[in-house]
Amino acid sequence: MTTAPARLSKQARREQLLDVALEIVRADGADGLTLPTLAEAAEVSRPIVYHHFGTRPGLLLALYRRLDERHRAAIARALEQTAPTAVDVAEAMSVAYFACATDIPEFNAVSSALKGNPEMEASRRDLHEGYTDLMADALTPYSGLDRSALRLHCVGALGAAEAIAGELNRGATTAADAVAALTGVILGHIERTAVAPTE
Repeated sequence: MTTAPARLSKQARREQLLDVALEIVRADGADGLTLPTLAEAAEVSRPIVYHHFGTRPGLLLALYRRLDERHRAAIARALEQTAPTAVDVAEAMSVAYFACATDIPEFNAVSSALKGNPEMEASRRDLHEGYTDLMADALTPYSGLDRSALRLHCVGALGAAEAIAGELNRGATTAADAVAALTGVILGHIERTAVAPTE
């Protein structure tokens, strides 16, 4: 006699749905991800998907948050394992950023799909600010910039990182050149304003 599979907990079901959503984006792009296509691919009823995410922007935002958490965790791990110098910190951030860009190319697709929806754009901006703070915290020991100026520098570096990642994902540059370019962008103003070592 066979037994029916155990029902997933609410959290486990949500994680399963996000796994399937990621597969859909990977195969068909963000445009291919809707609540009905997710329900069909996950082999669950539509009400289950609507219960977890409510709307397509809600689904996209949940997926974006998950990818953002993975991205930030990878950066944090890289920083924990790097030597405490400005060059090494900038390079570790660059290597981790582009590793995520190539390992999780869906990140940019989901981010782009959220643009234009004011509520979702605000949430995306909040997550972006958290990433900016992570960068600024890592660079603070090596910069003479005040906090607001350093954060603005990091905003610019992240904009450059997104643009370079686009080049990398379409095969217009190599990972090594992408890392070198972003490391240079991060260090550019930092090196010119670095705090002089104490005697």
